[in-house]
Amino acid sequence: MGKINVGRWLLGGIAGGIVFDLLDFPVDGVWLAPHWSEQLGLLGKPALSTNNWIVFNLIGILGGLATIWIYAAIRPRFGPGVKTAIYAGFVAWFLTSLMPNAGFMWSMGLFTKHLTLYTTVGNFFEIIIATIVGAWLYKEA
Repeated sequence: MGKINVGRWLLGGIAGGIVFDLLDFPVDGVWLAPHWSEQLGLLGKPALSTNNWIVFNLIGILGGLATIWIYAAIRPRFGPGVKTAIYAGFVAWFLTSLMPNAGFMWSMGLFTKHLTLYTTVGNFFEIIIATIVGAWLYKEA
């Protein structure tokens, strides 16, 4: 197995993170925004601010880097392409969205089941699409 192409990993990861952020904004920043505000208010927290969205976008970029790192790591075993990108995206979604949302947000009753379900399902498609884009840019040296 060869080494990960760091330059292409950075390119694919940043691009994937940007795609994730662009796809997430209409879901969580527009469609679910009133629900987030209402649920946060019930917890005694303020509505999401611009600073929150900046942090979320930076985390999206880091998530893109992590997901394309997973893709690059499993690529020698599963081969390059969309199928492997979907595998990597699924792992990232499972670890970063499904487990924390189901295991923390929903099971502890922090947010409603519907809000948790909608954001988790939205994240699934956002992460898979973002991983496919980032993987498309990733090439071995």
